Amino acid sequence: MKSQKYKLFMLLALAFSSCDNSLDLNPLDQISTSTFWKTKSDFDKALTANYASMQADPWAVELPVWNCLTDDGFAQHNSGAAKEITSGSISPSTGGYVSGVYSESYKAIARVNIFLAQLKAYANPDVTETDRKLYEAETRFLRAFYYFQLYHLYGDVPLVLEPLTLETQNQPKVPAAEILAQINADLDFAIANLNANAYPQNGGHAAASSAQALKARVLMYAAYGENGTPDAAILAQVKALATEIMLKYSLSPNFEDVFRDAGQKNNPEIIFSTNFLAPNNTRPWDMYYGDWLVASPLQNFVDAFECTDGLPYGVSPLTDKKEPFKNRDPRLAKTVFVDHPDFGGGRVHIPSNSRPSGYGVLKFLEPGNIPFGYSTLSQQNAVVLRLADVLLMYAEAQNELAGPDATVYRAINDVRLRSKMPALPAGLTKAQMREKIRHERRIELAFEGLRYYDLKRWHIAGEVLNSVKDSFVPYKFEDKFYKWPIPQPEIDKSGGVLKQNEDYL
Repeated sequence: MKSQKYKLFMLLALAFSSCDNSLDLNPLDQISTSTFWKTKSDFDKALTANYASMQADPWAVELPVWNCLTDDGFAQHNSGAAKEITSGSISPSTGGYVSGVYSESYKAIARVNIFLAQLKAYANPDVTETDRKLYEAETRFLRAFYYFQLYHLYGDVPLVLEPLTLETQNQPKVPAAEILAQINADLDFAIANLNANAYPQNGGHAAASSAQALKARVLMYAAYGENGTPDAAILAQVKALATEIMLKYSLSPNFEDVFRDAGQKNNPEIIFSTNFLAPNNTRPWDMYYGDWLVASPLQNFVDAFECTDGLPYGVSPLTDKKEPFKNRDPRLAKTVFVDHPDFGGGRVHIPSNSRPSGYGVLKFLEPGNIPFGYSTLSQQNAVVLRLADVLLMYAEAQNELAGPDATVYRAINDVRLRSKMPALPAGLTKAQMREKIRHERRIELAFEGLRYYDLKRWHIAGEVLNSVKDSFVPYKFEDKFYKWPIPQPEIDKSGGVLKQNEDYL
């Protein structure tokens, strides 16, 4: 899915500013608004720039680092300020993701809002009404993604839907419920107006099913509220969305193809991804995870993979302590490497960095890029939404609504059987199935950046994270961390308009 649109994003990164200089000169080193927004081609380029915002590290190459905020991994280089976050040193002055997600999200939202304002003002006939709706749908899909990050991590935040000026730049927070309502409004518009084709046939552009999958994720998070008890009406919406999506996609025959460059093109499982294209538009996937070991899986995570008979490691008679990867869920060897990546056939790389836990993340590495290093051009796409996640969302929603019926078993077993794991045993209770689904999400979606969200929406983050004993920093999760503080620089520059979250005053 290497769309040519990503070659253009650097040109447009500067296309959203204007100059009110007394000389009224066009800048020579950037595109000026006085000469831009004049043709449909300009809007095509600006749309590319909006998609390029998704290439920011927190939701692209650093997706695996999010799992280092959980019981899954350790970030030895402290990417995203993972050590501070896991050890409970979260404050308004914390850097990394605590400040970065806020600023990156609003930067991307500003780009969307400028695009929409220019589109509304544009009157030339080369942009048809059909074009106009599609442009708006794509950018509102992207805006919904960023507002979901803000809603999930910070709660009450400013709701900005128009380009800001010097007079309006300081915006107050609104209740999180208003942010959620806007997310849903944007996604509903996107679902109604995006292309009906499945994502692999859409040339890298978001499809209606992409917006449906994102809305299912948003609603799945919103359904659990403040105490982890799910709202049946919201889960019914998730079930309906997932049911529609499941008609258009199928699981990739090979689990690993979803994450490796060679297997991503036209992959039937991918519902939306952030795309890259070498040589000019790459990210250091292979260097980060295959050479530097930016994310190191913890022993408790490795031990969580079942044996091939479906029984827990250490309980199953197939447990082999001398060869711990033997007779294990095949996804373990496709997710984790021991000491160094070895793809067989002499495709081996010896990392230049230390191996704190003895393990590294294999899942996102491209064997064809060995040796991994500074010169490696990694063009693997960041998979944001895929069918396995949707199947597990369906299973979770339907299990909470009606218990473990045949459709729940089918959804979760489809995911397991793809990796040649046995079907779940019949006769599980709702509570037992709930634990199986949560376990399956941890294994299937490992290091895809979702477990931190899952632990928080289930409202078990404190229980799980405060029990971690095999990391290299002490874990401490307090209830106030369910919402992060607004970054202090944002408070300072607002002139008193933006208020800090109460738990951090």
